[in-house]
Amino acid sequence: MPVRDVDLNALPAMLERIRAVVGDDDYHLIEALATTVIEMTRELRKTHATLTRVRRLFGLTGNEKTAHIKADVANPASQTAHPAVEPQDAPESDPSAAPAAAASAPEPSAPPTKEKRKGHGRVPASAYRAAQHIAVDHESLRRGDSCPLCTQGRVYELAAPATLVRIVGRAPLGATCFHCKQLRCGACGHVFTARPPPEAQGEKCDESASSMIAVMHYGAGVPFHRLEKLQDNLGTPVPASTQWDVLRDRVDRVEPVYKELKRIAAQAELLHVDDSHMRILSLMGKRRADLLAKGTLEAPERTGLFTTAIVSILASLGVIALFFTGRKHAGENLAELLKQRDPSRPVPLLMSDALSRNVPDGHDVIEINCISHGRRKVVDEVANYPDECLALLERLAAVYKVDNDCKKQGLSDDERLRVHQRDSAPVMGDLQKWMTAQLDEKRIEPHSDLGQAFHYFLKRWDKFTVFLRVPGAPLDNNLCERVLKMAIRLRNVSFFYRSELGARVGDIYMTLIHTAELHHQNPFDYLTALQRHSKAVAEAPGDWLPWNYKATLARRGASPSGGGDDTRAAA
Repeated sequence: MPVRDVDLNALPAMLERIRAVVGDDDYHLIEALATTVIEMTRELRKTHATLTRVRRLFGLTGNEKTAHIKADVANPASQTAHPAVEPQDAPESDPSAAPAAAASAPEPSAPPTKEKRKGHGRVPASAYRAAQHIAVDHESLRRGDSCPLCTQGRVYELAAPATLVRIVGRAPLGATCFHCKQLRCGACGHVFTARPPPEAQGEKCDESASSMIAVMHYGAGVPFHRLEKLQDNLGTPVPASTQWDVLRDRVDRVEPVYKELKRIAAQAELLHVDDSHMRILSLMGKRRADLLAKGTLEAPERTGLFTTAIVSILASLGVIALFFTGRKHAGENLAELLKQRDPSRPVPLLMSDALSRNVPDGHDVIEINCISHGRRKVVDEVANYPDECLALLERLAAVYKVDNDCKKQGLSDDERLRVHQRDSAPVMGDLQKWMTAQLDEKRIEPHSDLGQAFHYFLKRWDKFTVFLRVPGAPLDNNLCERVLKMAIRLRNVSFFYRSELGARVGDIYMTLIHTAELHHQNPFDYLTALQRHSKAVAEAPGDWLPWNYKATLARRGASPSGGGDDTRAAA
C-alpha cells in the first residue's frame, strides 16, 4: 500500500490490539517505530503538496484566474480561502500535534520568479501604438461615489485601467470608389459630371499606398505577385506591375534623403561592412552576352553581382544602414562612399570578415576582423575535437561576458577599453599561447580542419584583438550581418532584380526602411511623410532624416501620418 494511502488515524487502535498480545518491551519498540512512521508520513505529504503546487504554478500563466494560486504558495495561511486547490493533499487532523507543528513549521519562501519564455505571444497594450485607444467610463459609478457594497467608503479611480485589446483584420491596401453621377442633355447631348470631392482628387495610389507596398516588399520580403494574390482574395486587386510602377515612379521623392544618409554615413567613427551575392537579370545569361557583343558592359571580365550592407555608427547620431547592389563588391562600394568623407576626420574603424575585397583602396582605415567568423570554424569541429574546442569556446565566452557587462552598465568607449584590458587581455593572451602550443607540439595536426581554424585565428590575431587597444572597437560583425539579412530575405523570396534600376530602387527603400527601424521609427509613417512633403525634402533633406523628421513635421504643424502643404504640388 502506498504511504499516501495509509490512514494515520487507524494506527492508535492497531497499537492497542498489539499491546494485548505482546510483552511490554516489544510494545514500546513497536510504538516508537509507529510514531516515527507517522511523523515521516506527515512530512512527506507536506513536501508532496508543496511540490505539486509549485509545479502547477510554473505551468500557469500569471492572469487574474490563477493569481490566488501564486498567493497560496507564497503564503500558506491563505490556503483556507481556496480549499479546492489541493484537497487531496490536506494533512489529517491531529489536535494534539497541531500546536507543535505550527511552532516548528519553517517560514515559507516565495518560489523563484520564472521568466517568460521567448515567443510567448503576450504583449502589453502600450505596444499597440497605432491602435485607436478609447476610454470607457463605468456604467454607474463615478469618482467619489459611495461604495455600493459596504456603503461606508467612497470609490476612487485607479491609475491603471483594465485594458482589453481587440484586433481586427484589414487588407494591406484599401480602396474607395467615388461614383460621380452623370447627366446628359436630351437636346445637345452634353454630359454633366458631378465634381469629385477633394479626397478623390490626385493620383490613383496615394502616398500611404506606395509606402505600404514598399514596406511589404522591401521591409517584410513579400513578393509583388504574392501581395497581388492576397489583395485579389481580399477584394481590392492591385496587380504586381502596378505595385512596381508606383515604387519606381516615386523613388525620386525619397532619394534625396538616401543621398544625405550616404553623406552623413561617410563621416562615421565606426563602419561595419559585408556583402552577399545577388542576381540582376539584365547582367546575366543572354542579356549579358548581348551587352558584351555591343561592347557596352564595363569591365567585361567581371561576373560577380553583390549586395553590400554598410552600417555606419556615429556617436552623435546613431546607426545608419546603407545598401548597394550591383557589380561592385564591398570594398569598392565603401571606397566610393568614403570619397564624401571630410579629410579632417580621424581614421575610421572598419569591422569586416577577413576577405581582402572588403578593404577600400585609397582610404586609410583601422581594420578589425570578426571574432565570430573564427569562432564558427571552431564550432564546426566540436564533434571531432570536443575538449580542444571547448577550451577555446569557454575563453571566448568569458570575453563576450565582459563585453556584455560593459554594455549593460552603459560604459563609455574609454571605460570599456580599460575593462577589457584588465579582464579580457589575460584571457586572450592565454588563448594565443595555448593555440600556439597545440600546433607547435603537434597536439593538433596543423593541416587538420581544427588546425586550419587555429591558423585562421593566429594569422589575424592583431586584427581580432583591436578591441584591446582602440576605444569603441567591436568584437564581431554580427550587427552588419543582421542588416544584410534584409537583402538576403528579399533574394530568397523574389529571387532576383530584373534590372539595375530595380536594384537601385530596392537599395533606396531598404536603406530608408531599415535605418528608420534602427532608430525605432515607424517606416510606413516615415516613407509617407517623405512623399507628402517631397518638395521640402528635396530642398532640405537634412531636416527629413529618421531621427529628426518628426521635429520637422511639428514645426510645420503636421502629424507624422497626416498630409502636408506640398502634397499635391509634388504630385
